[in-house]
Amino acid sequence: MSDQIAVKSASQATGIDLVRAAQIALDYAAKCGVDQSEVSLHHGTGVSVTARQQDLETVEKHNDAQIVVSVYRDHKTGSASSADLSEAGIQAAVDAAVSIARFTGSDPCLGLADADRMAKNGIDLDLYHPWKLDVAEMADIALACEAAALNADAAISNSEGATVNSYSGQAVYANSHGFLSDTAGSQHSISCSVIGQRGDAMQRDYWYDSNRNPTLLQAAEEIGLNAAKRTVSRLGARQIGSRQAPVMFDPMTAKSLFSHLIGALKGGAIYKKASFMLDRVEQQILPEFISVTEYPHERGASGSAYHDGEGVATPAQRVLVDQGVLQGYVLGSYTARKLGLASTANAGGVRNLKISNTGQSFEQLLRELGTGLLVTELIGSGINMVTGDYSRGAAGFWVENGEIQYPVEEITIAGNLLDMYQKIVAAGSDYDRRGNTESGSIVIESMTIAGS
Repeated sequence: MSDQIAVKSASQATGIDLVRAAQIALDYAAKCGVDQSEVSLHHGTGVSVTARQQDLETVEKHNDAQIVVSVYRDHKTGSASSADLSEAGIQAAVDAAVSIARFTGSDPCLGLADADRMAKNGIDLDLYHPWKLDVAEMADIALACEAAALNADAAISNSEGATVNSYSGQAVYANSHGFLSDTAGSQHSISCSVIGQRGDAMQRDYWYDSNRNPTLLQAAEEIGLNAAKRTVSRLGARQIGSRQAPVMFDPMTAKSLFSHLIGALKGGAIYKKASFMLDRVEQQILPEFISVTEYPHERGASGSAYHDGEGVATPAQRVLVDQGVLQGYVLGSYTARKLGLASTANAGGVRNLKISNTGQSFEQLLRELGTGLLVTELIGSGINMVTGDYSRGAAGFWVENGEIQYPVEEITIAGNLLDMYQKIVAAGSDYDRRGNTESGSIVIESMTIAGS
């Protein structure tokens, strides 16, 4: 393959030559007479250690490998996967994909992404940081995390455990355009969940951190303390009566508002005319003070990639919503062709989404909220992606005059996402930077709250 691109390959470290496996698959697919083919492979190893009630409860080790082959012939496609990376296993997967393609419908939009859109230059995005700990060291971290939670407050009565996860692996994507990428990556996390009790009242909450680089993880003891603090703060939760009131989503729950937006912008929903964002490009969908931007090339971030799932080069950044105005959809090559548009390099989704803010801290946003509901947990998924109607169970805190008064539970918040987006009055700088989306707290002028 003349255009092979390698970024921190882990082939020798894993002992499995995924590049050779990809070449075997593509060569054999060509011999089977297909027009185009592509192959994705991964191999990874990991360890998960859980401590509960100050005893080591479980140790799980993972060693997984997979190949996924897709072929295209006469505008028909077939895909097959296998965990057998021997030459015979790879050829069997290709045979299965070819056989499936014979029975699928023809669609002129099917096929690889355009050859001229392939990423030409690999970028080292600093994604590979293996955590060189043995099981005993990981157990010590989990035990310290849980101990911090158990000792934080007398109201902490039980534990669901603290878990330390570490995973490192290699991913290869190649296609018959001659494109191949070989990338190593890692992901690590520490989490803790505990139960609090006062009298007959019980509550549970958790905290966690995750990062590609283990040296950047929050200290285990801090994670345990945060889990305990959140749990204790929920004790004595009340119900409230139904009403219309301002609602503030904390950073963790605010992310979901933008995940619904991205879901509505995906090409599949758009070309099927099953999205509340249909025909809204170049329209004002958010307040002018909010822009939504993805940064696929951010070093070390969880969603970073220099090409999408089809090999299309990703941009350093892409503004999806500019000062409230929708700029475009989220497209891979197939959905782009369906719409008569070009791929936006989003096969596999958006990468490192960031929401702009109006500069207020969490405390300042509470004052902006005045009297209303602070949401810290969402339950269920009552979202109609065609109409935008929104209804979800929630828990959090009742706020009066900018001050948290007491925890609340067993309530439902409802509205319509189009209306909710327009009624955002503030976006905080209190970013939650974990995961693929960075958002601060969001204050919405008014929503329906259904309670007791």
